[in-house]
Amino acid sequence: MDRSAKPIMRIQENLLAKAERRLLNWLCPRLPAWTKPDHLTSLGIVGAALIFIGFSASHADRNWLWLSVAGFLVHWFGDSLDGSLARFRKIERPRFGYFIDHSADGLGTLLIVAGLGLSPFVELEVAMIALAGYLLMSIHAFLAARVVGELKLSYVAAGPTELRILLIGLTVAMYLWGGHLPLFLGYNPFDLIVGAAGFGLILLFIVQTMVTARRIALEGEWGDTGPA
Repeated sequence: MDRSAKPIMRIQENLLAKAERRLLNWLCPRLPAWTKPDHLTSLGIVGAALIFIGFSASHADRNWLWLSVAGFLVHWFGDSLDGSLARFRKIERPRFGYFIDHSADGLGTLLIVAGLGLSPFVELEVAMIALAGYLLMSIHAFLAARVVGELKLSYVAAGPTELRILLIGLTVAMYLWGGHLPLFLGYNPFDLIVGAAGFGLILLFIVQTMVTARRIALEGEWGDTGPA
C-alpha cells in the first residue's frame, strides 16, 4: 500500500494574498529558532479561544469584544505562519501537517462561530448557519484536493485573511452600535449579515460542487494522472 501523500497544488487568489505572502516571508526568518510549526498551530487555537471568550463575555461588558479583536490577530499569526515556517525551514510533514492543520482549523472555526452565536449580538441559530456554510466549503476544498489535486484557499477573491478582517470590522461595529439597532422580523442587522454570509457559503458550495463534478466528468475518471 502506497502511503505517500500526493502533491497538492495550493491555489490562493484572494485580494491580500501577495501582500500577505510578502509579510509571512519577512516574518519567517525572524522567528526565534525554538519556535516550531506546531507551536504556531497551537497559538492559532489559543487565538480562537480568545475570540470565543471575548464574544461570550460581552454579555457582561461590551469591552470584552476587544479581546475578540486581539484573538483574531493571534489567530491569524498562528494559523498563517505554521505552514509558512515549515516550508521556509524545509521541515514539512505533508501528511501530519495537512491533518493537524486542518483539524485545528475546524476546531478554531467552531470556537469563533460558536462564540459569535453566544454573544448578545447574533442569534445562535443564525451563527450555526454560517458555521454550516463554512464547514461545507471546507469539505469541498478537502474533497477537491483528493480528486483533482488542488487545494483552493480562496473563493470569489476572498480567503481566511479577508474573512478575519470582515469579522474584526463586525466586532468593532458591535461595540459601537450593538445596543442601538432596529430589528427586522426579530433579527438585528448583525444577524442578517451573518445569516446572509452563511447562506452565501452554502450556495457557493452547491455551485462549486457542480463545477468540480463537471470537470471530473470531462477529464475522465483518472484525469491526467492515471489510477492511484
